[in-house]
Amino acid sequence: MLLEAAPVDDDHSDARYHRDAFGEAWYDVDGNGCRTRDDILGRDLADPVFAPGTNDCKVVSGVLTDPYSGVVRDFTFGYESSQLVPIDHVVALAWAWRNGAEYWTPEQRLRFANDPINLVATTKEMNDEKLDYGPSEWLPPIESQRCDYVVHWIDVLDAYDLGVGNADRSAAEAVLDAC
Repeated sequence: MLLEAAPVDDDHSDARYHRDAFGEAWYDVDGNGCRTRDDILGRDLADPVFAPGTNDCKVVSGVLTDPYSGVVRDFTFGYESSQLVPIDHVVALAWAWRNGAEYWTPEQRLRFANDPINLVATTKEMNDEKLDYGPSEWLPPIESQRCDYVVHWIDVLDAYDLGVGNADRSAAEAVLDAC
């Protein structure tokens, strides 16, 4: 789907967003026995090391090159250290809620929240900065990363038939025009 084909939707939801509407966080939707968070860490970290006896599920260390900022960060599993490498929803759950996910079934929302196409490991700083914004309010700080980010964001919209408001549409188009 081209961005022009996406339905126009200016954050229409009247229902209040609750994270719980998207089901259990990091649910094993693909049935491989691993939590989704570990699937994404294993995919996105360079040189991932897995805990013994976990069937290559539990990631205990690796190296992240942040897809938004380019920052390189070592990852080590631990209560405080794990929070430094969160998993970002490219299309944030609250943004999706406001643009069509309110009307999905609980199963559709669970799948969306745990779909690898919509997830990337990032730094806490980038995750905290991005929040639930679309491209009109947030873009990666490194201009060379913006094209990939917007294409990825559009791919998620397409996969889930989400609408997009005029401000986010214009911002995404401006980025694509500069690619």
